[in-house]
Amino acid sequence: MSGTPPRPVRPDPRPAAAGAPPDRVWYASYGSNTDPGRLRAYLRGGRPAGAARPTPGCRDPRPPERTIPLELPGTLHFATWSPVWSGGRAFWDPDAEGTTWARAHLITLGQFSDIAAQEMYRAPGPGTDLDLTEALARGRATVGPGRYETLVCPGFVAGLPVLAFTAPWRCGEVPGVSPSAGYLRHLAAGLLDAGAWKASAVARYLAAAPGAAGWTPERVAALTAGTSGDPRRPTS
Repeated sequence: MSGTPPRPVRPDPRPAAAGAPPDRVWYASYGSNTDPGRLRAYLRGGRPAGAARPTPGCRDPRPPERTIPLELPGTLHFATWSPVWSGGRAFWDPDAEGTTWARAHLITLGQFSDIAAQEMYRAPGPGTDLDLTEALARGRATVGPGRYETLVCPGFVAGLPVLAFTAPWRCGEVPGVSPSAGYLRHLAAGLLDAGAWKASAVARYLAAAPGAAGWTPERVAALTAGTSGDPRRPTS
């Protein structure tokens, strides 16, 4: 008999910032790092399936202590061209209407900082740990000018902060760019692996995201079903 599917967790409202900075955080991944295989390349180093280049990995390569399904306020959207994936990148607009499906990985602050550095094509190293003071106190902080250097804390789970990085712009403020099949496959695989959402719902969710032009629920479903067809680009 199969077990009961896990229920997505919603972060608790932010408590007042107090005490020493946490040494562990919930990394809220709404993009390709929902997929454990893709996240592994950021932690250990290596080139994930479908990527054009490898990543150096974290100084601490250990896997997450725990991973849970997560629901965040706001919307997932695709924009800007990634030379690694030959298509659009995933972003999260926490101020938009809707719900974003994600996975929260319990990792160290150092690992989270190293993943953030790699998202900006920088090598992790000493002195790169992120300062969470403003994000924990206000729910948001700008840690740089880049596309993944807006740090958002939507709340807490089990007393530890939930943190995500995204772009400074809102959904619709920059042109949408459709994601490649290789990239979207990681998103679909990660959400399915969470066990909280049905395959048909995941396919509809990703196909409906702003910027996912040309992707239909059927084509998204085919990415993880092993069906035939050109996997490189969506239909026009």
